[in-house]
Amino acid sequence: MSAAKSRPIAILGGTGPAGMGLALRWARAGETVILGSRDGERAQEAARKIKQRAGNEARISGLENSAACASADILVLTVPFEAQAALLKQLKPAIRPGSILIDATVALAASIGGRASRTLSVWQGSSAQQAAELVPKGVTVAAAFHNLSAELLNGDAPVDCDVIVCSDDAKANEITHGLAAKIPGVRAIDGGRLENARILEQITALLIGLNIRHKGHGGIRITGLPPEAYK
Repeated sequence: MSAAKSRPIAILGGTGPAGMGLALRWARAGETVILGSRDGERAQEAARKIKQRAGNEARISGLENSAACASADILVLTVPFEAQAALLKQLKPAIRPGSILIDATVALAASIGGRASRTLSVWQGSSAQQAAELVPKGVTVAAAFHNLSAELLNGDAPVDCDVIVCSDDAKANEITHGLAAKIPGVRAIDGGRLENARILEQITALLIGLNIRHKGHGGIRITGLPPEAYK
């Protein structure tokens, strides 16, 4: 992913399990990572923990969400659905023009006291489409990384899962594919337009139900496509 090699990645809401797991994998791959949190000190402490695991050469730091957002133009959003809209509205002045936002939010019913294995209806169609309405004009959105197990991401073994990327923007699609490929074991696949993110979210809810039922950390693999589909 040459386009993103020299560009830092800000993971907003990055001190949760998913954000920490992605940060660990990308730090190990040599990317420059900024963990964002509502609490800057918490972000710094989380970054220190990841650096201990990724090695002293790891380029990772922690900042308050707004500062993290202003320090990068590749943004990854890993917050619960109930926090997504409020955080994006708060961060809107700090988002750089031309930034790419990679949204991993899933509108799970658990956010309102329902079951984690069911998704909520979102007026815009999906969490990612809601994000696209909330970011400043000129900021592009991709939906990805929903179906990766946070527990596996925070481990050391390759992650046996494909990442489906949905976006209306070719550059955002390319950047997101490159980041997915940095995670050992992961393949990225073009899932089409951003509107297809609603299907990704529903798959996530299904996987959560399967993993609860069978006590596992299952992901998805797409088979039968030509090799170039996974590049």
